[in-house]
Amino acid sequence: MAAWGFKPSHAARLLRSFYTGAGQIAWADLKVPGGLRERVEGECGAGRAPVAARQVADDGTTKLLLRLADRKTVEAVMMPDHREDRAAGCISSQVGCAMGCDFCATAQSGYERNLSVGEMVEQFLHLRSEARVDGRRLQTVVFMGMGEPMLNLENVLEAIRRIAGNALGGLGGRQVTVSTVGIVPGIDALAAARLGVNLAISLHAPDDVTRARLLPAGRRFGVDEIMAAADRFQAKNNDRPMSIQYCLLRGVNDSPEQARQLAALLEHRRMHVNLLHYNATGTSLSGRTFEASSPEAAKAFIAELRARRVVTHFRRPRGRDIAAACGQLRQRVHTS
Repeated sequence: MAAWGFKPSHAARLLRSFYTGAGQIAWADLKVPGGLRERVEGECGAGRAPVAARQVADDGTTKLLLRLADRKTVEAVMMPDHREDRAAGCISSQVGCAMGCDFCATAQSGYERNLSVGEMVEQFLHLRSEARVDGRRLQTVVFMGMGEPMLNLENVLEAIRRIAGNALGGLGGRQVTVSTVGIVPGIDALAAARLGVNLAISLHAPDDVTRARLLPAGRRFGVDEIMAAADRFQAKNNDRPMSIQYCLLRGVNDSPEQARQLAALLEHRRMHVNLLHYNATGTSLSGRTFEASSPEAAKAFIAELRARRVVTHFRRPRGRDIAAACGQLRQRVHTS
């Protein structure tokens, strides 16, 4: 603004309108000096990442594949809440992923690059717009899409500041969750940033041996080390409860004994277990074909946890009719 000869104070007003408007400035609601709108629209083109593919499931889940400036693609998802006026969003932090989790579709494409701050914020704006079209308000956002947020943490933190900060996105830190497979230095750095966000840990096994088979990152950071980092995060965030993500896989991590191990791990910890139904992704990196746990095994697993007073529930399956597991839309478009 200053370089153009306008008052710098106009910048904050335009940015706030841009974020509130899901990527559109409400010029009619703003009093700006003559020539400013023309200058902004002429020299600050939207540059918005186009939607390369869009899928809508029967349950209303909307999955977008966005094409970035370098032609690479990334996924973002809008999920309707049980309340008719709300929705949740899932944002990617990388193009692809380097973690190599054996049951994940994103892992099969490998890692390409980190996303910039703007590329993550753009996903938020797209999802906010999608929610509004559906008559909803984007209430929460999770960094749980493609990629490992802790390996792009500097950009993730700045994206959160823009998405959650009152001056821009206005979502609020408590409405943002960052998910990790357990990158301990990243958990500590996120805690030190004191953004007031939530933490979710994708554990998927209560022991190091099983976990290392499923998540190669498990060979670097053991379960006890990850849980200790989670404890430190909670200590710096007023002991706020956090989530443990656990995808049940038939014959792999769904036995009653493993449920008891998980319960013992969480004893005296304020943590909630989010059990996930597996969306089949075909042959894995190791050549295995994983299957979802049987209904009987899943019921027995959750019963063991609850019998030991672990707060747990199944996350409601989303978008199964459009193969909505992370990375599947991108994989389908690239191979079609």
